[in-house]
Amino acid sequence: MNKKWNDIRVVAFDADDTLWDCQSWFDDVERKCCELLKPWATPREVSEGLFDTERRNLSLTGYGTKAFTLSLIENAVRVSHEQLTGDVVRQLLELGRELLLFPTTPLPEVAETLEQLSLSRRYQLVVFTKGELLDQQNKLRRSGLEQYFARMETVSNKTVEEYQRLCENLGVAPEQTVMVGNSFRSDVIPALAAGAYAVHIPYHVVWELEKIEEFPHERLQKISHFNELLSILA
Repeated sequence: MNKKWNDIRVVAFDADDTLWDCQSWFDDVERKCCELLKPWATPREVSEGLFDTERRNLSLTGYGTKAFTLSLIENAVRVSHEQLTGDVVRQLLELGRELLLFPTTPLPEVAETLEQLSLSRRYQLVVFTKGELLDQQNKLRRSGLEQYFARMETVSNKTVEEYQRLCENLGVAPEQTVMVGNSFRSDVIPALAAGAYAVHIPYHVVWELEKIEEFPHERLQKISHFNELLSILA
């Protein structure tokens, strides 16, 4: 382990699929949507159309539940050739609403690890996530993990500039910061590019838009269990 890991002062955590399960709820809604749209399209056509719609809308709507719901309805209108009934639209809206309320139960070892890191008083723990502010705040509150974090920052996208801005806001240098998250694309690559350290903890489900080829780096550690953070930061 590089001795510079000992200089870490801020530990930033991704939220969705790092602290609690999220993507599987979206996948479940997508499956229900495919079932609703069976009269007009195959599940593959619905899923591929939804992915293309999300990707096309990303620069305008960003990430999050509301953006996903808009793409869900837009894609449904398209694949049904504008034959959707009001009842189907209502059901699609209800599916989107479900994603604003699902239980954010902490993943295994998360609460215990955060408690130990918090008790050490050596690090400032923060949540650094992308998406919609109110939705992310509500998820953190529902998780019961809010007590462990000094602050939460929600951005439209995790770019190199946003990582640099996070460090500036916290009054630390990038090399004193480590980002912990499940997405190699969003939590690892831009953090390393900004000069920070990163810990990659993959999740068993990955959104298509987050998939990317991985690579080794001297400021990167990959773990399979959340409590391995304790040995990395010891």
